[in-house]
Formats: sequence, structure tokens, C-alpha cells
Amino acid sequence: MKTKEQKSLFGIPSWGLSLLTAILSLIILFLLASLLGSIPIINEDFSEGIAYITYDILVAIACFFICRHDPKSIWYVPILCNTAGIISAVVEPNFWITSLWIVICGGWVLSLIGAISGAMVGMKIFHSQNHTK
Repeated sequence: MKTKEQKSLFGIPSWGLSLLTAILSLIILFLLASLLGSIPIINEDFSEGIAYITYDILVAIACFFICRHDPKSIWYVPILCNTAGIISAVVEPNFWITSLWIVICGGWVLSLIGAISGAMVGMKIFHSQNHTK
């Protein structure tokens, strides 16, 4: 059975890593959108699209690694990592009218795929370690 120390990655529990992912990925999203938007050659919609796709990929990768390390966290990691998108879907009145919802919801699906695959890999690693002892 795992101890509390084994479930924390870098000394941070899975829920903390999920919230840290949500904050850091949102900062990266805004920075990347701002940087790409400052280039006069690039269209604003295109730069925002690239920034959101990068955001989605970063969150999905984080979900994979967090759930690989702690497979039981699959129930809350995708939700906590995508807090910003979930809040914007609920609060923003134009969210479902524009095409932004496609990119955000696609990111949710990527996060679920990352979390499920990470949990599956984590369970295999956990079971192989227990059978070799």
C-alpha cells in the first residue's frame, strides 16, 4: 500500500499539483497569446488559437503525469486542472456562441485522455512493483 509520502510528487499532493497546473498553464496561455498577438504578421484569432492549443496540450500532459504518479487522483485531476475553462464556460455569456468552446472542450477531452492513460500506466507500474517484491 502506498504511503502518504509516495503519493506526493515533489512533496506536493496531487490536488496541489492540479491547482498549480491550472494557475501556471493559465499564465502561460496569457503570455503566449500576448506574445503572439504582438507580432503584426499573425492574425489575432490565429495567435489565440495557437495559445489555447498549447494550453490544452500542457494541461493534458500534466494530467498524464499527475495521474501516472497517483492513479486514484483520476477523479479530480482533470477537473482541477481545467478550472479556468470550466469557470469560463459557466460564467462567460458568449462562451457557447463563439468557436472558442470547441478548443476549450477539446482540451477537456485531451485532459481526460491524458488522465486515463496516465492512470493506466501508473496502475501497471504499481502492480509490477508489487509483484516483483
